[in-house]
Amino acid sequence: MGDYASAGSQRWLQIAVNEKPEVLESALRLSGAIGRTASVVWASPLRDDSFREYRDMTAITKAEIASLKRPLAEFWPARGPVWDAIGVTTEQIPIFVEAKAHIPEAASSATKASPQSFELIEKSLCDARKFYAPKASAIWSNLFYQYANRLAHHYFLTRLNGLKSSLVFLYFVNAEEMRGPVTEEEWHGAIRRIHAVLGLPKDLRSRGVFDAFVDVRRLRNDAGSK
Repeated sequence: MGDYASAGSQRWLQIAVNEKPEVLESALRLSGAIGRTASVVWASPLRDDSFREYRDMTAITKAEIASLKRPLAEFWPARGPVWDAIGVTTEQIPIFVEAKAHIPEAASSATKASPQSFELIEKSLCDARKFYAPKASAIWSNLFYQYANRLAHHYFLTRLNGLKSSLVFLYFVNAEEMRGPVTEEEWHGAIRRIHAVLGLPKDLRSRGVFDAFVDVRRLRNDAGSK
């Protein structure tokens, strides 16, 4: 058990998963990440699991993926991305979530991997970039590296392992404590910037990548106070 995070995307996602899953699922349906009648069984971040977040093979196991054609260790070094939320839909599709509550949070710095790890990361990012944007030449290990490595792991699951999986970039609106965007359009502007820098097409839904938006005013109602 534990208390909710004090602010930001971590807090609002914890509240959404544990207290207002219907709000989160509505946003996911609207984005196309889950079917119109589907729901999600969340594996993290759960209150009775101290809101733990997972990475590497533990994350894959939490998504109820039993086996892989290609080992993760061949694609990415240990201590890879930590997922903000992991679940499985009632359609038996794993869903991995990366959440943001303010625009600077999306502007991650370059990888700080060791030279040995960097070589593998760079190769995998390059392979993923060719999948999402064959004509792009951007360096994915620099600006917006966090966004890129989430895409890379989605590529690993869906392309290299032939698995159905949804990657959701979840954006909170009206997170006043973070001075975050107050409209979805502000987020859309930031997303367009990220895609332009990485050389990505505007819409990645055909690749199983979705943008979802949740207004935190729908999560407040004294949620998280207990």
